[in-house]
Amino acid sequence: MRVLLLCVLCFIFLVLPVQVSVEAQQQFAGHTSAKGAVLIEQESGRVLYEKQARTPMRIASITKIMTAILAIESGKLDEEVTISSHAYGTEGSSIYLAEGEKIILRDLVYGLMLRSGNDAAVAIAEHIGGSVDGFVYLMNEKAREIGMEQSVFSNPHGLDDHEEHYSTAYDMAILTQYAMDNPVYREISGTTTYRSTTPEKRVRVFNNKNKLLTQLYKHSTGGKTGYTKRAKRTLVSTAEKEGMSLIAVTINAPSDWNDHINLFEWAFGNFEMNTIVSEGIVTNVNDSFYENKLHAQYTFGYPLSKEDKDHLTHRLLLLRPNLEKWEKQGVPYPIGSVQIELYDDIIGTVPIKYIYENDKKPSFYERWLEPWLKFNEAGPNG
Repeated sequence: MRVLLLCVLCFIFLVLPVQVSVEAQQQFAGHTSAKGAVLIEQESGRVLYEKQARTPMRIASITKIMTAILAIESGKLDEEVTISSHAYGTEGSSIYLAEGEKIILRDLVYGLMLRSGNDAAVAIAEHIGGSVDGFVYLMNEKAREIGMEQSVFSNPHGLDDHEEHYSTAYDMAILTQYAMDNPVYREISGTTTYRSTTPEKRVRVFNNKNKLLTQLYKHSTGGKTGYTKRAKRTLVSTAEKEGMSLIAVTINAPSDWNDHINLFEWAFGNFEMNTIVSEGIVTNVNDSFYENKLHAQYTFGYPLSKEDKDHLTHRLLLLRPNLEKWEKQGVPYPIGSVQIELYDDIIGTVPIKYIYENDKKPSFYERWLEPWLKFNEAGPNG
């Protein structure tokens, strides 16, 4: 099918879902103590920094981000969970559940994320998956669904009890990006203190172990800590400043708190979010058939450095009008797209819809006048 290419020379700030992450030209000049690390912008997924980010490694308790989002998405947060002997006997960090105790699933998720309770992880897995093995199956299914290509989960907590339990810094950033789209997860991850009261009136207070959130970094919005003897210190954290949200992941990082602060400060100082495409009518289209009838379907934002802005281009790609065919069959959707390139790489495409005259929203005056016109047409007796 022939395509009409219209070059939009003015910067129509129309934006699209990202297809390719262009490596940041502005390089981080500091040092991270991590064996594996990555920093991405949350909305676009653009990688701003990476260090062995695609190398599989043991991940310890940042595993629990997957456990938490599956529990949240189950729709069972208000259900009552009875603690099994298996959950009660789980080693490592704990929220001190008792065998036979009843507790609400929501409280288990808070205990999982804030206190890193391994007993909570097993209790969640058994309740959602029917068994730990059943839940592990769900974890790996979700990993494949969201594009975690180098991750294998074998338990819900991250303990070193299976050889085949690993991920990468980049995959964990993808998981966190996915989880942060869920408002319940965002709230739990960003909570500093939570008070849990069981049906038997037992009270627990969970204080978040994430020191970035509670003490060290004012722009922190959440995250998850981790440690095992084999994985060493692992950390996922999120931060937001002036409309830009970041996700940092470090694996085997002795100085992880400082690593994350330094990465965040560098990114906030060198990049800013830019609206490249705005949802709505596309302007400056020099074609009588399409003029004022093209609608960008999404708003697209992308983090750019000052240098990046000199290498950003836009192109509007449209089908050549076929009036005879379209009068019979209607105008196709999408009619075209805005293609956005950075350093000659396509970073996204926003679909364009053709707007018919009767699709356009009436003005405030037209909406106000409409009932009076209908009344006059019908007459006083309808």
